[in-house]
Amino acid sequence: MESPLIRTANEVPSSAEVEVDNGQELDQTLEASTDETNGMGDFYKLKNNLLVIVAASSAVIFVAVFFAYGLNTALNYLLGASVGLIYLRMLAKDVERIGVGSSRLSKARLALLIAVVAIASKLESLEILPIFFGFLSYKFALILYTLRAIVNPES
Repeated sequence: MESPLIRTANEVPSSAEVEVDNGQELDQTLEASTDETNGMGDFYKLKNNLLVIVAASSAVIFVAVFFAYGLNTALNYLLGASVGLIYLRMLAKDVERIGVGSSRLSKARLALLIAVVAIASKLESLEILPIFFGFLSYKFALILYTLRAIVNPES
């Protein structure tokens, strides 16, 4: 049986035959791609929502820490929050790769936190505790997202 897309020069299909063949193939292709992209679309939407919540909550907490503890502590918090945001992006990329076919998560993203804490322990101007709390602010954002999903499941 020949594919409807491969024809010799003598076989010219009618326009009705082309419409039926292309329509059936197009419907099957759209159904398959919708199933695959809908799940990944939800994942990308979740990833973007989480990144926005992390950035916004980190900015609010940065301002609060600035007024309560001063600029140096607030900047240390901001450094940790930035590392937490990068950690969350790296985690999202690992999870995205699982959707493609890989079955393992990389542990290299923890090296990022370890490196920042090691640098903070060597430099006197950096404080470990605000950096660590800043890093954990992505967890705070996850809790906020979960609470929002529980209270308002439609969004």
